[in-house]
Amino acid sequence: MDYRRLGASGLKVPALSFGAGTFGGSGPLFGAWGNSDAQEARRLVDICLEAGVNLFDTADVYSNGASEEVLGEAIKGRRDAVLISTKTSLPMGDAPADYGSSRSRLIKSVDAALKRLGTDYIDLLQLHAFDAGTPIEEVLSTLDDLIRAGKLRYVGVSNFSGWQVMKSLAEADKHGYPRYAAHQVYYSLVGRDYEWELMPLGLDQGVGALVWSPLGWGRLTGKIRRGQPLPEKSRLHDTASFGPPVEDEHLYRVMDALDVVAQETGKTVPQIAINWLLQRPTVSSVIIGARNEEQLRQNLGAVGWSLTPDQVKKLDAASEVTAPYPYFPYRRQEGFARLNPPAV
Repeated sequence: MDYRRLGASGLKVPALSFGAGTFGGSGPLFGAWGNSDAQEARRLVDICLEAGVNLFDTADVYSNGASEEVLGEAIKGRRDAVLISTKTSLPMGDAPADYGSSRSRLIKSVDAALKRLGTDYIDLLQLHAFDAGTPIEEVLSTLDDLIRAGKLRYVGVSNFSGWQVMKSLAEADKHGYPRYAAHQVYYSLVGRDYEWELMPLGLDQGVGALVWSPLGWGRLTGKIRRGQPLPEKSRLHDTASFGPPVEDEHLYRVMDALDVVAQETGKTVPQIAINWLLQRPTVSSVIIGARNEEQLRQNLGAVGWSLTPDQVKKLDAASEVTAPYPYFPYRRQEGFARLNPPAV
């Protein structure tokens, strides 16, 4: 397993990490992802550690805390061998204190997460969404206090816009608070919006990307093909409305290119889609999920080899879309690109 620095921090993370959203799954979204109990989760953790995958990502909102609880059970007795990443800020209830990133909410959420995880510290805490109602200085000062108290090691964000990340980093620099080391983002061959602003920001500011849903919300499993109905057992029947939209023709064009590369490499479509991500700038780790041992071992096969430059070009061309303003001139006009070339 390749290990990479998380952004500009000193933390080394594996190129692949494991997403525990399938642990204890319940409800229309997480129940469709999977519902591994503690025994099943422990086996998946065993396989991950054998392969060198020691970073496990979860969130308080995943199945209302059940994911954290099951992960805590699965790593019991080997806390020092793993890195735990979890997230907070999204609603855990309807009361005012049940959501957001206020000082009181963050302290309460971290303590609750520690209890569910069965540990006394979290390696990486990420804000799951930007809280426009709480001053950034209040958020950062609270995170600083939690780090000083030994409850957190590193901090990051997820699903932030470029200005939200940059303003937070500027406030951190101004007051001497911890900088965000990670940005957990959606990025895939059928969702390359990350490249337009967040990737250049990450390169400039030393913020590493932790990629969620690298298979395009389950669309790049290799089971969806042009002219064929959605597979009967696909979780997209129940979860498509929760995830990022993808136009059918764009998906089919990407799948056509993936099929060509699969024939050339002998690798599966998911393995190719993940390997492509591992070659992109700023990507510190790609978060893989699995409902069972077979899926996990398949995804682990995405490392240990590399796509050729020509294969990367094929996938780049098939997955490219026109960027929105103000980004498209820098990609389509030589004069603009000369002043500010794209990150990829």
